[in-house]
Amino acid sequence: MDMLWNGWGDPAKAAPLPDSVTGLLRDVLGVKPRSTPALALDDLRLPAPTAGPAALAALAAAVGGAGHVRTDAESRVRHTRGKSTPDLLRIRTGDVTDVPQAVVLPATHDEVIAVLRACADHALAVVPFGGGTSVVGGLAPERGAFIALDLRRMDALLDLDPVSRTAVLQPGLRAPEAEALLAGQGFTLGHFPQSFEWSSIGGFAAARSSGQASAGYGRFDEMVLALTLATPEGTVETGRAPRSAAGPDLRQLILGSEGAFGVITSVTVRVRPLPETKIYEGWRFASFEEGAAALRRLAQDGPRPTVLRLSDETETLIGLASPDKIGAGPGQSDAGCLAIAGYEGTPEETAYRRERAAAVLTTCGGTPLGTEPGERWAHGRFSAPYLRDALLDVGAFAETLETAAFWSRVPELYAAVRTALTDTLTAAGTPPLVMCHISHVYENGASLYFTVVSAQGEDPVAHWTPAKHAANEAILAAGGTISHHHGVGTDHRDWYLRETGELAAEALRAVKRRLDPDGLLNPGVLLPTD
Repeated sequence: MDMLWNGWGDPAKAAPLPDSVTGLLRDVLGVKPRSTPALALDDLRLPAPTAGPAALAALAAAVGGAGHVRTDAESRVRHTRGKSTPDLLRIRTGDVTDVPQAVVLPATHDEVIAVLRACADHALAVVPFGGGTSVVGGLAPERGAFIALDLRRMDALLDLDPVSRTAVLQPGLRAPEAEALLAGQGFTLGHFPQSFEWSSIGGFAAARSSGQASAGYGRFDEMVLALTLATPEGTVETGRAPRSAAGPDLRQLILGSEGAFGVITSVTVRVRPLPETKIYEGWRFASFEEGAAALRRLAQDGPRPTVLRLSDETETLIGLASPDKIGAGPGQSDAGCLAIAGYEGTPEETAYRRERAAAVLTTCGGTPLGTEPGERWAHGRFSAPYLRDALLDVGAFAETLETAAFWSRVPELYAAVRTALTDTLTAAGTPPLVMCHISHVYENGASLYFTVVSAQGEDPVAHWTPAKHAANEAILAAGGTISHHHGVGTDHRDWYLRETGELAAEALRAVKRRLDPDGLLNPGVLLPTD
């Protein structure tokens, strides 16, 4: 199944907002209903492809026939941009100016190489496409004619080594299918980002994804042991052992490169046995500061739960930690700050860690709420993008952004981003509701994930851009990173270059020139076009 072309996920799972929430948006934020009807896919007017018959024939020859090169309007629309709020607002108003020329579907590494060479011959840029879930402009190249390289035919579990506990996966394999294939042999990746239901293995690697159980399983880049990369200049193979001192680790150069250096065609990952037990529970803290201190204690001194996250006062009050609860009224956890702790493993291991963690959380001021809040979170953890679409449908603006910092900088970072968003949007006449949670924890720091809701204003994209830029500036000034797990894309590129510094940026440009001398791969993403 393809994702909804003008929203998130499965249309059958979309639900309208409760009347109580719509009324709250109107009364508190001044949200007004949309004045223009939504466009249907057939209403969109696409620019005609400029890729000529010779180019299309070369692409078809590269992938085994014209049936694997799609130029119909629906296929092109479904591969236009990603799923950020500005992406959706633009396509909902009929803006399809940066639609791909064609959608090309290779089945093997060699076919990917052949496509890249055909594109070089015909001056076509290439945007690798997995699940299409980018929210940072990662699928919006800054170069005219391009193809979307859809990797869905490369969707196999190529190998599983139960002795080493490794698996070799193709990049187009969707996350749910990967989990199902691994579960059939008693294993799991343990990687469950909010985009889990629609994202792909290659996308996880290309964007340095981080799943909601990262406290226990680690980030995706920590799971990757080897990669194969197809480039216009040939093939790059990295990783032949779990660790190596044989020079710099080139895996880390490819991870997070977002298709700018090449196309990931296989990923070798470590896997773990399926957990026998999963328990998620809620804790209440009087303040975000108190809850953050408790999370830091567990992250640094243990025992670390598999899942560990903390909503601030506003997010807790609204109920965003359980998206399917929005509008249901207050409950026992709707005061102070809600923390979720989850434990996975054997029954003995889970019980031991849960008991020891409870002692730490209690000592730090936490009040146990039982398993109901945790189970509600687990049940609704993939629902938030559907809630965002429902907000857009009634005329609200809703968007997210994230960052990370060392623990000592987290309070300053939290305050700076909230202030930047609130001041900028209030000055624009659309005062926002700004919510935040700690989404991932480490021994030395944590990630902050912000959700912003306001009225859309006259021009929603123009309305958001200054606020997003102000938040980016606040992140750098407060010592945060411009992205913890959403990636760079085009939206964060300029701040990423400031974060990394000019000399490092020049080193990355040199890599791109060697691997992609014609600048065909995702131009403008990660690095500016020359």
